[in-house]
Amino acid sequence: MSTPRDDDALSWAGDDDPTLVAGSDDAAPAGARVDSAVTGRADLEAGRGAAGSNRDHIESGAPPREAGEAAASTGLSSAALISLGVLGGIYLLYTIGWLIGGLRVHGLSGLLGVASSVSVPVLVLAVAAPALWFTAAFVLTRSSRAWVRFAWLIAGAVLLVPWPFATLGTGL
Repeated sequence: MSTPRDDDALSWAGDDDPTLVAGSDDAAPAGARVDSAVTGRADLEAGRGAAGSNRDHIESGAPPREAGEAAASTGLSSAALISLGVLGGIYLLYTIGWLIGGLRVHGLSGLLGVASSVSVPVLVLAVAAPALWFTAAFVLTRSSRAWVRFAWLIAGAVLLVPWPFATLGTGL
């Protein structure tokens, strides 16, 4: 049996306040319609009678959320977030690889007779390409399923390999 002192350790001051409504992590945003089961429980705890009697509805004009909407708004899993971070790191390394390899090719382009006015914009686009692909894939697949986003990110990781860096190296 537990003593009242032990029970005090498991509660927070004001837990029994009838104006507080316990919610879950995926509760509706502020101002959205309050679920009738939650308000009914608060009414019963406050001693106001059965659920549905003398209850004020908080409405903002937004429809109540459905179960499917709550599941869709939960976000990515931990594994997906870690994979997204790994792919982001790969794209960052690709940007660095294109910068190093592109500068090396830019030095060789003068020997081949290519004007600097042509090779500099190409170098800038090559360095920016991994960041642009990652951003575009992330933003444009925001409403898609996670596998679609990862398919586009993996396709970019395959297509944007910094070949000048891979073939010429750093030149050290």
